[in-house]
Amino acid sequence: MSWLDTVVQGVLLGGLYALFAAGLSLVFGIMRLVNLAHGDLIVLAAYLILVLVTALGLNPFVAALVAMPIMFAAGWALQRLVLNRTLGDDILPPLLVTFGLSIVIQNALLEGFSADSRRIYAGGIETASLAIGPVNVGVMPLLTLASAVLAIVALNQLFYRTSLGRAFRATSDDPVTAGLMGIRPNRIFAQATGVAMVVVTIAALYLGTRANFDPATGPSRLIYAFEAVIIGGLGSLWGTLAGGIIIGVAQTVGAAVNPEWQILAGHVAFLAVLLARPRGLFPRAVD
Repeated sequence: MSWLDTVVQGVLLGGLYALFAAGLSLVFGIMRLVNLAHGDLIVLAAYLILVLVTALGLNPFVAALVAMPIMFAAGWALQRLVLNRTLGDDILPPLLVTFGLSIVIQNALLEGFSADSRRIYAGGIETASLAIGPVNVGVMPLLTLASAVLAIVALNQLFYRTSLGRAFRATSDDPVTAGLMGIRPNRIFAQATGVAMVVVTIAALYLGTRANFDPATGPSRLIYAFEAVIIGGLGSLWGTLAGGIIIGVAQTVGAAVNPEWQILAGHVAFLAVLLARPRGLFPRAVD
């Protein structure tokens, strides 16, 4: 039963990694933008929720709802005013700009909050658990996985069932032709980044309530997000969930064998999937 518990805990951990990766997958799928500041934006949203909780006395879940439109506006402005200027055939400018943005965010948070680690306290729900058969499941990890599934369902509904989603897909396939049809790619890209920042806020909520964070936490979250996106297949949202779960299970199994192997096991699983399926498990297109 201990191995069953280990796998279940890995699946639940994978929900958190899927949340880290979903926004990154959405942005890459629409505009082929590799955002190296994605992890730092998650940490920035976590600090925003922390400020709302401490300054206004809000429940963390309510604070996340308040933070969502703020992060949407920040993402929209960032894409509209900065990142749109870097898009083109050359992938180097977006990489350099987002790398610089990562440094700026980290140093700004360091100046504003110091290097001390912080935590968003959610009360008794943090330690609450449910007995599901022979396995005890934490309520907070279960909420994390449920939120990841709901976020991906919502993104898929947005992408495939709405006029905005059709604009996303048209712009992703051919921005020039989409422009000739009356779609403004720059606005669509800004809206996509805003939506991604809403998902980032959800990820930040669970990052802050399940673990300590500090201004330097972002890059490690970015690595997990990248690995989940690549395992799942670039641009595949459900593949992102599968990728997150694979990394989570690999880490918990590795930790069960030897606590020092937890992080290594996740990276080994990532490399193993790449060896077997270089395009990921669920690539959007097959050559």
